[in-house]
Amino acid sequence: MKIGFHGAARTVTGSKHLLTLSNGKKYLLDCGMYQGLGKDTDVLNRDFGFDPAKIDYVILSHAHVDHCGLLPKLVKDGYPGKIFCTPPTKELATVLMEDSANIQENDLRFLNKTRSAQGKSFLQPLYDVNDARNASDRFVEVDYGKWVSIDENVKLMYLDAGHIIGSTTVHLQITENGKITNLTFSGDVGRYRDVILKSPAEFPQSDYIIMESTYGNKLHDRVTGTSEALLKWITETCIEKKGKLILPAFSVGRTQELLYALNTLELENSLPDLPYYVDSPLSLEATGIMKNYPQYFNNRIQKVMQSDNDPFQFKGLRFVKTVDESKSLNYRNEPMVIISASGMAEAGRVKHHISNNIENSRNAIVLTGYCEPNSLGGRLKLHPKEVGIFGFVHQVNATIGEIKSMSAHGDYEDLSQWLACQDPKQVKKLFLVHGEYDVQLDFQNRLISKGFSDVEVPALHSEIGLG
Repeated sequence: MKIGFHGAARTVTGSKHLLTLSNGKKYLLDCGMYQGLGKDTDVLNRDFGFDPAKIDYVILSHAHVDHCGLLPKLVKDGYPGKIFCTPPTKELATVLMEDSANIQENDLRFLNKTRSAQGKSFLQPLYDVNDARNASDRFVEVDYGKWVSIDENVKLMYLDAGHIIGSTTVHLQITENGKITNLTFSGDVGRYRDVILKSPAEFPQSDYIIMESTYGNKLHDRVTGTSEALLKWITETCIEKKGKLILPAFSVGRTQELLYALNTLELENSLPDLPYYVDSPLSLEATGIMKNYPQYFNNRIQKVMQSDNDPFQFKGLRFVKTVDESKSLNYRNEPMVIISASGMAEAGRVKHHISNNIENSRNAIVLTGYCEPNSLGGRLKLHPKEVGIFGFVHQVNATIGEIKSMSAHGDYEDLSQWLACQDPKQVKKLFLVHGEYDVQLDFQNRLISKGFSDVEVPALHSEIGLG
């Protein structure tokens, strides 16, 4: 058998890993969209590096766009089979893929006006809403902790990854020529002290491990400091400067973490009396889906829910649904907090909010998670004097900040703890994916020092034999 790395190879987004058995059967682990890679993004998203029509099965780890966002294009381009996932992932991915289709349509409508004025040809979306719905029809639900036979060669078991609701580590038991091989794909590994979710689960001994490495050389700030950091930014921006605080956030996971932190401030009677807008239709749906799965929450939030039955609701919270409502926020001058997608500020409504507010020194844009270096969020982290958005150059007068305690990805201590259940001597090869190359090289050295003798950082579209 062999494994091909067709996404998230020496970069953080676009997760796609293709397992091919000696009998020719092909199993795709994730089908994620590239994000935030500048002019290369669209080209990478249009070329899978393999023929979708020849894939036999898709196994999805979780419902973030960089792991599931190209499923509609995969089906559109000829994939005929099932897509395995957990029940929450099915619900979240369904609304996320439709939202992605709508975002593409809206963003391209705006961009194509500029291209038309410049005499350039129109750009076409990767897929539309109908393609997203066709992909959703392929989902097959699999619960945590149960071995399920995909076919006569492969058994699948999902375990909790602690990253977002329904996220999994993928465990495959592969039988070829009477020999059993165990392969684990980490998906995205969560944090062991997450404020909402349970910690990542231990997993069976594996022969081969495909592992994410986003924060392979970094340690996060303590999780418990999120509420205090938010209060500091709200006070400085909205109370003292009378400005707008804009928080780019992923609709699935990060937005709910922000809402929980703000709810905590209200329970402590320290939340300023302001309007708090969540400007993302997907966030509203995702928050509702999360509430349907309280059994996935950790003991801490379970205890909170004994006295507060909705840990994501507080005074002043308003969900923005329509485009007109979203646009109206730009014409209002009173202090407010706006939470909007996407987290990298590369697409969606938040990009418009940044464009309309970045030149006002009363305002602040505070990033709440990982951003690809070439994404708008990544460029803002460098504190530039000016930045291009939608083809126009803006002076950066707003304060640019970051809350470093907020990440759904484990740091190198979390990643090391996730691996602690394994005997390194029994792991034949460990592949590092989903990370920046220099970070992966640092983490590679760390893992070798822990006894993992063969740690590889595969290049894009490389194929490597197993066994």
